[in-house]
Amino acid sequence: MPTSHQATPRRPRGPLRTAFLVAVAVAVLGTAGLGWIYLKLNGNIDTFDAGGVSRNRPPEGSSKGENVLVIGSDARTGGNSALGGGDSNDVGRSDTAFLMHIYADHRHAVAVSIPRDTLVTIPPCKLPDGSWTSPRTGAMFNDAYSVGNTEKGNPACTQNTVESLTGLRVDHTVVVDFKGFAALTDVVGGVPVCLPQDIYQKDLNPNRATRGALLFEKGEQTVSGQKALDYVRIRHGIGDGSDIGRIKRQQAFVAGLIKRVKSEGFTPAKLLPLADAATKSMTVDPELGTANRLITFAMSLQNVDLHNTKFVTIPWRYQGSRVAIVEPDAAELWAALKADRTIDGKDAGRRKDSGGGKGRTTASASAAPSPGTGAFGKGVAVAVYNGTTTGGLASRAASQLAAHGFTVIGTANASTQDHTTTVVEYGTGQKDQAEKIAELFPGARLEPLGGTGINVVLGRTYATQDASASPAPAAIPTSVAREARSADDDPCSNLTYGSGG
Repeated sequence: MPTSHQATPRRPRGPLRTAFLVAVAVAVLGTAGLGWIYLKLNGNIDTFDAGGVSRNRPPEGSSKGENVLVIGSDARTGGNSALGGGDSNDVGRSDTAFLMHIYADHRHAVAVSIPRDTLVTIPPCKLPDGSWTSPRTGAMFNDAYSVGNTEKGNPACTQNTVESLTGLRVDHTVVVDFKGFAALTDVVGGVPVCLPQDIYQKDLNPNRATRGALLFEKGEQTVSGQKALDYVRIRHGIGDGSDIGRIKRQQAFVAGLIKRVKSEGFTPAKLLPLADAATKSMTVDPELGTANRLITFAMSLQNVDLHNTKFVTIPWRYQGSRVAIVEPDAAELWAALKADRTIDGKDAGRRKDSGGGKGRTTASASAAPSPGTGAFGKGVAVAVYNGTTTGGLASRAASQLAAHGFTVIGTANASTQDHTTTVVEYGTGQKDQAEKIAELFPGARLEPLGGTGINVVLGRTYATQDASASPAPAAIPTSVAREARSADDDPCSNLTYGSGG
């Protein structure tokens, strides 16, 4: 039976944990329309090798909206070391990432943060010598960016991991570094933040022997440059010192950053340095590799409202010192995003105009209705394994099971990816329950297990089934929605996690 392996503990690091610059770049470039800046911006934009993107991806059009993966890089290259990036071994690292789903109506967006310590399966990824790795189960999410041990990191591997985890196709990937982030906060004149207590140097660097100097006084204030970097890096001095708490404060920071850009407005004299700082900090996928493409995409997002820009965190729980994904909540979240359901359950899958982006049709069908069979699988727990090389199948099947009332206790890749037919494995006395599950997977066969438990091992027959057959839930799960932050929220609200803040 497929098994997972516990991740090897690693020394904690304290580099930049934020990747929010892309949101600002989008907002700023969306106001551009100035042809004279294109040439300069083109020279700033770096792209990563798309040859490392998996060939087994969720299909195009599997999500009504668009999905942008934003990765925060703390590499020491390009002057980032002086601002606190990286560590002595010069391996590109990322401890912050979020997947931003832009709804098809281009008036709503939601950013889903993925904690760095989340235990996931990292699918095959390309190494610098051209070879590909084997899948790794039970790995920390941020390990994906370091696959290959290069200075610039491996954004394609992180993209592969997110697609495998969510079943959502990533339309664009953007990597943001230290230096550009600091320059951007200077250009906008700072970002309002709020500290629940005084913060000292030791709070930022717990290896210090003494408390050190005061970095931030308690209360609301405006920060930029190095001070902004220090703010988003703080972990140990607030709440319980967890990365979850830091994510909450980073979400508040990007909300303030977007709000600042939208409210200020920029003259041409201010626009060029802002766009210059944004593009200098980015490494993007080849499809966004020119100023023209980047601006066209950005201009399609001008009407996304501040209140309708939400920040959430993937459903999680602690598993020792790591973070485990909570099912079926996570599967329901991905299914809701595929169907363009907003935090409050609305269908945002109808687009007002084409306006750039991927040029999808101007209207899309309403989300598939809930099957209304929640009691069908009530009380039945099942684990789902992807027995194929097609990414995202386990998430898709988990969504389908959850919509019918089954409790999905986990998803992962199977020990082998050569299964042709889907298999439902069942323990002693659970055949009747397994037969119910098999009804959702045409052609599936039943196999008894020793002990107890039910497992679904997906085969290629499921990979070829119409993804639209999987019913979507009515809304993002309550466990996710109740923790959501809007971009127009008070910067002092909901900042800490755990005790002490």
